[in-house]
Amino acid sequence: MKILLNPAFESLRTFVESVPHIFGEEGETIYKGRNKIKVIKIGEIDVNVKRYRVPMFFNRVIYTFIRKSKGLRAFQYPQRLLEKGFETPQPIAYIEEKNFGLIGYSYFVSVHCPYSRRFYEFGDADIKDCSDIVIAFARFSAKLHEAGILHLDYSPGNILFDKEGGEYKFSLVDINRMKFGKVSIEAGCANFARLWGQIPFFELLAKEYAATRGADEALCRDLILTYRRKFWTRFAKKHQVKYTLNF
Repeated sequence: MKILLNPAFESLRTFVESVPHIFGEEGETIYKGRNKIKVIKIGEIDVNVKRYRVPMFFNRVIYTFIRKSKGLRAFQYPQRLLEKGFETPQPIAYIEEKNFGLIGYSYFVSVHCPYSRRFYEFGDADIKDCSDIVIAFARFSAKLHEAGILHLDYSPGNILFDKEGGEYKFSLVDINRMKFGKVSIEAGCANFARLWGQIPFFELLAKEYAATRGADEALCRDLILTYRRKFWTRFAKKHQVKYTLNF
């Protein structure tokens, strides 16, 4: 078993070493799908443990010998965001099990984010009820992109937020798919394609994003709506689902 431990959490080493053995029985499950996420309380700390499923054989070979696994990237990337002043759960450890020399289950352990809200709630929201959040989020996203950070799964479930001291705070999760480097206006606008919301939501998002980055508002609006339409059209076709989207 391979363990990478953040030196700041050396006091949790015994717990980290026990994770593969206790994961099935302990903690509260907060997500169950291809991967499984649990929250486990250790003293005064709420710890988030994400267990990645065992990859298919081809990917097991890739993640063992060629590419970094999702869990390893999830452990390494947070520091790059934190160093630039963007919130993401503090990484504690990465654990990797192997079977017959190939990666099996892997785990990413982090401090649990206390923010309780996600962007799912804006799917049918009236812009009058969420304009302050949209403005704050647009400015946050613009600063994130200006800093050369592009979250490649910028979806409603991966953007956590809450209001503290009259100010909206955002934290990014599931950041194993990231791109670092210059983010063009087009790439930045395309980054919003997975979000839920009505047309006024995206129009305000485009307006504030453009203003923060010094870009053309009409261009940003057209790009955001175009990439949004393309993404959800492909999604519907791939998953063979019907949906109504106001373009």
